[in-house]
Amino acid sequence: MSLITDILALLPQTQCTRCGYADCAAYAQAIADLQAPINQCPPGGAQGIEQLAALTGQPATALNPANGVEGPRLVAFIDEPWCVGCALCLAACPTDAIMGSNKLMHVVIETHCTGCALCVPVCPVDCIKLENVSGAATGRAAWTTTQAASARERYTLHVARRRPIDAKLSPERR
Repeated sequence: MSLITDILALLPQTQCTRCGYADCAAYAQAIADLQAPINQCPPGGAQGIEQLAALTGQPATALNPANGVEGPRLVAFIDEPWCVGCALCLAACPTDAIMGSNKLMHVVIETHCTGCALCVPVCPVDCIKLENVSGAATGRAAWTTTQAASARERYTLHVARRRPIDAKLSPERR
């Protein structure tokens, strides 16, 4: 396997963009190219940084606070009485964990939600809340390898589905 693949396998695959990159693969590429430090992934936390340090030979440093703080694994929940069915959250979800249709109720498929929080700021009625689902476990310890692999697979499928749609949209609507 390549260094990029190995780095990507260590990331929790939330696709949250808090590292400053478009997705986990872009961050893995930047680390491999020595263009990004290994301490920019809040969902990976201290344990993720330690794993990346062991793999890359870079020194383990504290999580960069500019990227956020380490925390538990979160899952989004939609307050159904407040949801207006605007569908903005559907496009924002990198793993297609939100189901619904325009002007109809939306629901989060908990097992597919990475807790990235990208759906929260696009909701015009503030009906999406994030809840702790990992208890006291934080950072990379809150994610199983199976959960990360599933999230990466769902994200890959999401990108493939969105590519034809995004090609038709003007840049300001993407």
